[in-house]
Amino acid sequence: MHTQQQSYLVRCSFSSESIAMDFPHCAATFFLFALLFSTTKALDPCATQSDTSDLSVIPIYSKCSPFVPPKQDSWVNTVITMASKDPERLKYLSTLADQKTTAVPIAPGQQVLKIANYVVRVKLGTPGQQMFMVLDTSNDAAWVPCSGCTGCSSTTFLPNASTTLGSLDCSGVQCSQVRGFSCPATGSSACLFNQSYGGDSSLTATLVQDAITLANDVIPGFTFGCINAVSGGSIPPQGLLGLGRGPISLISQAGAMYSGVFSYCLPSFKSYYFSGSLKLGPVGQPKSIRTTPLLRNPHRPSLYYVNLTGVSVGRIKVPIPSEQLVFDPNTGAGTIIDSGTVITRFVQPVYFAIRDEFRKQVNGPISSLGAFDTCFAATNEAEAPAITLHFEGLNLVLPMENSLIHSSSGSLACLSMAAAPNNVNSVLNVIANLQQQNLRIMFDTTNSRLGIARELCN
Repeated sequence: MHTQQQSYLVRCSFSSESIAMDFPHCAATFFLFALLFSTTKALDPCATQSDTSDLSVIPIYSKCSPFVPPKQDSWVNTVITMASKDPERLKYLSTLADQKTTAVPIAPGQQVLKIANYVVRVKLGTPGQQMFMVLDTSNDAAWVPCSGCTGCSSTTFLPNASTTLGSLDCSGVQCSQVRGFSCPATGSSACLFNQSYGGDSSLTATLVQDAITLANDVIPGFTFGCINAVSGGSIPPQGLLGLGRGPISLISQAGAMYSGVFSYCLPSFKSYYFSGSLKLGPVGQPKSIRTTPLLRNPHRPSLYYVNLTGVSVGRIKVPIPSEQLVFDPNTGAGTIIDSGTVITRFVQPVYFAIRDEFRKQVNGPISSLGAFDTCFAATNEAEAPAITLHFEGLNLVLPMENSLIHSSSGSLACLSMAAAPNNVNSVLNVIANLQQQNLRIMFDTTNSRLGIARELCN
């Protein structure tokens, strides 16, 4: 655009005679050009908006993301591939045991995330260096690959370029708040930690502090891991931003600024050109929003538990024994809200009861597609019953776009839920991001409540 503008300026100001003759034409053209330029800039979905403190929440494979999607013939097949990795995520969530566990098996190598997710654009250091970090509500720690990292992606944070970087030694309380920290028995040294991921990957990192810029907010002295080396293929290329409930999460570190409150609106995976938003702090949150209590599990303090009391399919309340839904801190059983799982997973007896009732109400034969075991002819979609999730004090009727997914040909519609993996720790129900899309999900840790409101995030 700049080159075109320059050439037109030369042509319009070639001589005093041409200016006199063509001034109305030039003025009108420049006015239209300026209007077009400003409109284009305002509508740029990837541009940073200076008039808001919201962060854009970007689907990992959207136009605004730097990550390259796997080679698929449609976005549906991409989602199916993403959902096939959910069992690894569920296994991790089900085996969380204490606040020091921060391992998240969510990425293979080659700059493609293994578990479908969303990223946010932040800046680290002074001056700020832009990074795209995975948004994760079930993890506390933040970490990024740093310059000189062995096995990391090409995009790294440059600690030496920041004037506000600070180190942490083993005497810092933060050092004991991350899993795998390593300190000598005597003396002082930098706080080092090692973590393993997914059985085939590991990282070593140094805990540091630096400024983090989130839209218009600057948080000085933010603690995060500076990755020195990775092996295997399960580390997010540009790092991870933990929004869990533990002491080292962003929400805990910025407690004075955000009062333990945040919300997000996740756009559909189909929203290639648009992003959702992450609102940090009580300002700008919905004034009228239905809420349900947030439950705390002291053995799994990072997770956001809610009290799911039942599920309806159409007008039928599915007969689910209460012990299959009850919150039990000792076993980890219950229901959580998670941003990193693709499709909602229920423990097997609960899912089978929901699925069987759904199948009863849909005409025609049932088939499967990838992780989805309840697919039917799309021509019968009008008869598909709505799914209602009953939480304590809140009933969420899922829109059809949140409960059904279609085959790439459009001939099939599938119930976009599944059973939890069959392993010894599969006691957890997970409300996943596909079911959260185009909803404002508000987390208020100070008042122990979770709010849900309809909102078009795309």
